[in-house]
Amino acid sequence: METILITGSHGQLGNEMQQAAVRFPQFNFIYTDVEELDICDKAALDAFVKTHAVNVIVNCAAYTAVDKAEDDVELCYKINSDAVRNIGEVAAANNLKVVQVSTDYVFDGTNHVPYTEDEPVCPATVYGKSKLAGEQALMETCEQAVIIRTSWLYSSFGNNFVKTMLKLGNERESLNVIFDQIGTPTYAADLANAILIILSHDTFAPGMYHYSDEGVCSWYDFTKTIHRIAKITTCDVRPIETKDYPARTPRPQYSVLNKAKIKATYGITIPHWEESLERCMKILTRKIIV
Repeated sequence: METILITGSHGQLGNEMQQAAVRFPQFNFIYTDVEELDICDKAALDAFVKTHAVNVIVNCAAYTAVDKAEDDVELCYKINSDAVRNIGEVAAANNLKVVQVSTDYVFDGTNHVPYTEDEPVCPATVYGKSKLAGEQALMETCEQAVIIRTSWLYSSFGNNFVKTMLKLGNERESLNVIFDQIGTPTYAADLANAILIILSHDTFAPGMYHYSDEGVCSWYDFTKTIHRIAKITTCDVRPIETKDYPARTPRPQYSVLNKAKIKATYGITIPHWEESLERCMKILTRKIIV
């Protein structure tokens, strides 16, 4: 039985990995966050994987505060790049497999067709640059690594766009939401399931992959759908342009990811984002009632 170490287990994806794990009894899972294991400490990481006979590291830990990263550059790179290099070096030394989660922010968002894995990267933010540095560090150090870029991640766990729009929709009479940034919402539960399907596959094929849910929308469309499912009718959601919304750092105008490679390689079936949003909203409704 392979032992899978999940780092960053208190975050959105880490929590969803714990939920998905019950469907994969062929694995032994170990869940850690910074309190149990600091992946920035290479010696501690090496000792941990040896002590617990780890076979796979799934790194769900990340610095994701896009605006704050512009001031918090050192910590952002420490978590998103230096720690990933530690994981790669420790994995290589101990013959482990790695799954690393990256982001659409490695692209500049100027495409008009979905991004493939071999498109030129050109991050415009500290966050995007740090995640790209993490990708490069892992590819340099570990041959047995799968890197998955994703986008617009949300979950019933943690803080995210879905929860914010639900809260604001219930509190305000109107909301201005950007309509000219296009991408794909991704339910973290779907990504967690995809990761475990990859690790269950007969062949582990290292490399770069893209994963998001199917379909495309704007943040405005996303918000309207959230409110429709939640039956919020008292909030007027108004579309605005990016130029009318002051943001510290630029967001990709277009960040739709092409998923053909991951579907062909691992036989993964990906649900449409609206279907997944409805599943997540049912869970959120139960949590609110409880």
